[in-house]
Amino acid sequence: MSREESAHVEESYNPHASVDRWQKVWADQRVFEAEGLPDDRPRSYVVSMFPYPSGDLHMGHAEVYSISDGIARFLRMRGMNVLHPIGWDSFGLPAENAAFKRNLDPRDWTYRNIEVQAESFRKLGVSFDWRTRFHTSDPEYYRWNQWLFLRMFERGLAYRRSAPVNWCPVDRTVLANEQVVAGCCERCGSQVETRDLTQWFFRTTAYAQRLLDDMSELKETWPADVLAMQRNWIGRSEGAHIDFAIVGRDEPVRVFTTRPDTIFGVTFFVVAADSPLADELCAPQRRAEFEAYRAGLRTTSEADRLATDRPKTGVFLGRYAINPANEEQIPIYAADYVLASYGTGAVMAVPAHDQRDLDFARALGLPVRVVVDTGQPEPAETGAATSGGGTLVRSRHFDGMSSDVAAAAIVRELAERGFGEPAVTYRLRDWLLSRQRYWGTPIPIVHCENCGEVAVPDEELPVRLPESGYQLRSDTGQSPLASAKDWVEVACPSCGQPAHRDTDTMDTFVDSSWYFLRYPNPHYQDGPFDPAGIQRWLPVHEYIGGKEHATGHLMYARFLTKVLHDLGHLPFVEPFVRLTNQGQVIMNGKAMSKSLGNLVNLQDQIAQYGPDAVRVTMVFAGPPEEDIDWADVSPTGAVKWLTRVWRLAGEVDPATIDADPAQGDRDVRQAVHRLINDATAMMESKRLNVAIARLMELTSVLRRAVDRGCGPADPAVREGTESLTRMLSCFAPFTAEEAWERLGRQPSVCWAGWPEADPDLVATETITCIVQVDGKLRDRIDVPVDVSADALRSLALASQKVRHVLQGAAVANVIVRPPRVVNVVSAPH
Repeated sequence: MSREESAHVEESYNPHASVDRWQKVWADQRVFEAEGLPDDRPRSYVVSMFPYPSGDLHMGHAEVYSISDGIARFLRMRGMNVLHPIGWDSFGLPAENAAFKRNLDPRDWTYRNIEVQAESFRKLGVSFDWRTRFHTSDPEYYRWNQWLFLRMFERGLAYRRSAPVNWCPVDRTVLANEQVVAGCCERCGSQVETRDLTQWFFRTTAYAQRLLDDMSELKETWPADVLAMQRNWIGRSEGAHIDFAIVGRDEPVRVFTTRPDTIFGVTFFVVAADSPLADELCAPQRRAEFEAYRAGLRTTSEADRLATDRPKTGVFLGRYAINPANEEQIPIYAADYVLASYGTGAVMAVPAHDQRDLDFARALGLPVRVVVDTGQPEPAETGAATSGGGTLVRSRHFDGMSSDVAAAAIVRELAERGFGEPAVTYRLRDWLLSRQRYWGTPIPIVHCENCGEVAVPDEELPVRLPESGYQLRSDTGQSPLASAKDWVEVACPSCGQPAHRDTDTMDTFVDSSWYFLRYPNPHYQDGPFDPAGIQRWLPVHEYIGGKEHATGHLMYARFLTKVLHDLGHLPFVEPFVRLTNQGQVIMNGKAMSKSLGNLVNLQDQIAQYGPDAVRVTMVFAGPPEEDIDWADVSPTGAVKWLTRVWRLAGEVDPATIDADPAQGDRDVRQAVHRLINDATAMMESKRLNVAIARLMELTSVLRRAVDRGCGPADPAVREGTESLTRMLSCFAPFTAEEAWERLGRQPSVCWAGWPEADPDLVATETITCIVQVDGKLRDRIDVPVDVSADALRSLALASQKVRHVLQGAAVANVIVRPPRVVNVVSAPH
């Protein structure tokens, strides 16, 4: 039996025994309460995207909160005053559906799950400041959703109109575009339909350019791919508005195009089949065919209609538009690949130079006219549109001009004649926030026949959800709230006449677009957030969450922050200084789900291995942004490592508790401080998995020192073990506390601070290495005295002088004698 195996044979590491005990110590000492620390300490606000209480915590929760807790604990140990809050995103359709199936009030289902998750968070040892806790379904919170809505309404940023929407026939509610995946509801998987409903919107398009411009503040601290996704979603396009007269109609139809240089190639005109314009333009003799076609589109989502690989379809409306550039009459079609909600819902079709137009033209046998010579084969030969710039042809007096020059000249001429003007448009559309649900924030508007839409006075907020009204479901688009007659029927706040409340509730993205502003003082009564808390903590310094929120939650949070800034409530325009994305926890290459039979239960893993081992496994599996396949990892290895740390702490001689580390073995101290330095750098750069690897290396260094080196009584061993324990507390807090106590330290490792590396011990002695090629001296390089053979080989082959001598010749062998000599042997010619 080895010394390590025989040591403390009467004791054993128990990953569960200390969980409740240390939770009580942390609570009693108020270790994680931010305001308990001196005000002059530098501050850091660390926020994870808050959880939804659909049940107990799952593996994904364990990952994201292990990451955020590691960051929060590290910053706290580096001397910062850290606010690490927790709350629940507790409104929404999943809770409503789950409660409805069980014939329960969503309140009961939701708050029961919240308590289960809260207890699981404590068992995981996440260092939340629990005083920040709130739930978005609390009236004390959603009152301020309504207050924000009314401020938007006053300024024209909240408005109501009829619009085609994504309708889920199973969940019986409107879905945002972001909630439709491959034409199906992301929650229930059912095929989404298109319906016309009167809905509330926030005018996000008013902030489109600001959302783009302010990304300059984020380019160094947000993932580049998230910023790219947002730029593409906003979709700024420069071009022109052009007016096409319609035969038999007084008003022209305006289109937007990014390619005014191709206007002479327009051979037909397309309007969105589900738009009011199509309905108006349809000739009587084409009505039956048009109505049948439009009815067929109701089961096709916007995402499917925009898919490039989907066959294009449409119907002729029996009407003609007039091209203002050449006065040609062109047929007007209703089609599925144009959306009523984008631009004007109409496009000038140039099939030679736009692939979607070309696909439509080929499907319906329409003419194709090339008007820009791009130097590529024509579409008639390849079936591919030539979408790039070039030289204009068949374009009258613009022939021979480059695309850029011609575009400007054509727009200028159309403007002079009153047919167009330069324009900028965006792919971004206004935020549709109406939901036909019970379990959400009621929209604080009263509808009166005399006064129209009337805001509920601020002093009457919150408009609370009625106790009844959650069981009604309707296929007509009617909200469940409509069944609560006593709640719906009210007097108009303006004229006092009978009126009725708006029965829709708000999208839960409203709840999550500002929650981080309330955490510093969740009990503040005079506004949605405490100005003193904003001044002290905001904006968020570290924000952790999934990349799947790039064009939903993150966009909405940025939008609302800018609105609140413009209203004078916030001193900043971007809510999150730094963004860290975490990947998914999958199983055998697929997302975990009950239906696939690959679901891994978090509580089972914790029960088997303990919370610390699960946390370590999550973080050590790879960089935060990468997916973790649970089939490829196991907490068993983490348990073994944590056991080694625990045993090591128990072996350190108690008599060394006050010893001077400088009196210890220098080689051990040098290895310890270099690993402290490396681990610190990895934590600062969010390479948490590599930081854990350095702690594992440090464990091995100390184990060798105890077993075969200077022994457990050397002060260097104590210094190294205490440093290891302090750093370990970021990832395995319960084990670290137990080890700290075994080392004779009190009262909690959380107060011990992060160890500092001694620069003199980190500094590496160097030596000059001779580099030869075929036995002849070619270079000299300075290398650490303890450089490895592999590292020295790589340095020699990377030498510019060596590469010059080889001139591309193959290398037959590299003879390495670290740290002094390397001989590169070239292959015979």
